[in-house]
Amino acid sequence: MRDNRPVPSSDTIQTVLIYALPVLFSITVHEAAHGYVARYFGDNTAYMLGRMTLNPVKHIDPIGTVLMPLLLYFSTSGAFVFGYAKPVPVNFGNLRHPKRDMVWVALAGPASNFIQAVLWALLLFGLLAAGVDEPFFTKMARAGILVNLVMWAFNLFPLPPLDGGRVLAGLLPMRASLWLARIEPFGFFIVLALVLAGVVGTLWLRPLMALGYGALNLLLSPLAALLR
Repeated sequence: MRDNRPVPSSDTIQTVLIYALPVLFSITVHEAAHGYVARYFGDNTAYMLGRMTLNPVKHIDPIGTVLMPLLLYFSTSGAFVFGYAKPVPVNFGNLRHPKRDMVWVALAGPASNFIQAVLWALLLFGLLAAGVDEPFFTKMARAGILVNLVMWAFNLFPLPPLDGGRVLAGLLPMRASLWLARIEPFGFFIVLALVLAGVVGTLWLRPLMALGYGALNLLLSPLAALLR
């Protein structure tokens, strides 16, 4: 029997290889950052469970991090990709000031992604300044910027269980915060529906991504001026 399933092209495989390292770094550092900040504010849960680590194996979810993104990528020819990592366990009740400290724990992940975007941008500047014209490496640096800005912006969406939802819950008055927390069991499905409907991309990701790229250009403009 003839197999009529589409075979991934060499360009598609190369694209997966280009994005693989930036994606692994972005999710690993993001999740570890939650654990480190939670421990700083008094919760050792992630540390005791071995999740305060830069080993990506500890943070990879076989379905959410590997299978789902690859299936979506190949089935939509790269038009739509969605995935997730294992969330770092945090017992907010162990934090010294649970409602306030929850905000810092939640912000740690997106902040780590923005910092990584800056580092990938510096690497890109370094490659260009050194005259390295190997497309694979420059494309990987650009992918690192893109992946981390997407994670930064997406995770700040103000709906639990995303980090932005936890930030909002920590900033709202107690009654409103408890109401928002009740949404969390259904939050993943609500976010996924909003992503598929294009709401998150149009009204949240695009404006925030533009802001992120603008901030990167502003931060790195002195370096760009030196390299001219």
